[in-house]
Amino acid sequence: MIISVASGKGGTGKTCVAVSLALLASSRRPGMVQLLDCDVEAPDCNLLVGAEMRPAGEVRLAVPRIDKSRCDFCGKCADFCNYHALAVLPSDVLLFTELCHGCGGCALVCPRGAIGEESRTVGALSRGVKNGLELLEGRLNIGETAAVPVIRALRPMAVRELVVLDSSPGAACPMVETVRWSDFCVLVTEPTLFGLHDLKIAVRVIRKLGIPFGVVVNRDGIGDAGVEEWCARERVSVLLRIPNSMEVARLYSKGVPPIAIPEMESRFAQLLERLEAVA
Repeated sequence: MIISVASGKGGTGKTCVAVSLALLASSRRPGMVQLLDCDVEAPDCNLLVGAEMRPAGEVRLAVPRIDKSRCDFCGKCADFCNYHALAVLPSDVLLFTELCHGCGGCALVCPRGAIGEESRTVGALSRGVKNGLELLEGRLNIGETAAVPVIRALRPMAVRELVVLDSSPGAACPMVETVRWSDFCVLVTEPTLFGLHDLKIAVRVIRKLGIPFGVVVNRDGIGDAGVEEWCARERVSVLLRIPNSMEVARLYSKGVPPIAIPEMESRFAQLLERLEAVA
């Protein structure tokens, strides 16, 4: 079973929820649970897990290699590229590797066979184990923009009985690439206008993907009732409410997940049982 944890808005507590679920599940089934940190632009699950991470491979992406001796500068490659990674001048071709998604389309449309491929490193994978929980982390190299290949490289490593995915915030390609693997998606939000706005966007994406989902409301007690009222109208299940708590915030600042508090452990245990029943 694969459970993804996502959020339309950053800073809602998504990683806190993902790590808490994974740690709790692992305490019940040591060695059978994996946590994949797919927030590859800023992976931070290990701040709460505390595993000793070891390299598990690098992520490479194919990019064009232009043979200018064969190129007649017709511009068909640049016309094909939706990401503007190529610019063809009267007597030169400019390649912006950071924009290339490695689709290989430019080579297919080149009428003179002037485009080959070479690969370059865009990210790295690492692995660690703590108290029976295996943490797998993807990390995009500084200056790179293509998060999806790094997330995609994590996918074959998800092999245990229960896998929890910590997605990038937002509703763009990194989020889609993460949650589309999952059997169930937990959307974390907060009861504010910003939280509701971005939750609506995330729900539209998840519904388009056809993935079962529910909502966790973090910092319950702040803001207003807009999230609860909207979920009721849209028939979206609120799976868990995490109260706005100074004790939770204080523990989190020290790298301690909220399940260290018995009441929170009980709430997350109920959430986990509910997810296992519906996923």
